[in-house]
Amino acid sequence: MIDQENNVPLVWTHLIDNVDWNELSALYLAAPLGNKKPADLKTVFTNSMFRCFVHDDGKLVGVGRALADGVDCAYICDIAVMPSHQGTGLGQQIVAKLVHLSRGHRKIILYAVPGKEGFYRKLGFRRMRTAMAIFENQALAMERGYLDDT
Repeated sequence: MIDQENNVPLVWTHLIDNVDWNELSALYLAAPLGNKKPADLKTVFTNSMFRCFVHDDGKLVGVGRALADGVDCAYICDIAVMPSHQGTGLGQQIVAKLVHLSRGHRKIILYAVPGKEGFYRKLGFRRMRTAMAIFENQALAMERGYLDDT
């Protein structure tokens, strides 16, 4: 993918060696996907089998990861794109890359922010009828639309 404004290719990597965890935390805040602590992000990305980091002129503009066991299940989560790059297809490309990396698993599950289901439906994902969750803060999860009582 090319940055249309500067005609410079975006740089993709899966390596975590040079990740600026503070910059990653700032991306999630800007996306806006909440306040994720740099140390927590380092833990979850280190423990993920697949990950994508996308840079534009040295600045982190997109990210995503997938937890996977190598056979049965891959779980795609934490897809985030800087507002300056939203609507360019970058989020779709990150999801497609993670799906490609997860091929061979019996199922690929994706965790979406409420209201974004239509975006993921266009990419081939379908709503599960059996997904259940226990959140650290159940009341907040209900308030934000992640859970319901039905």
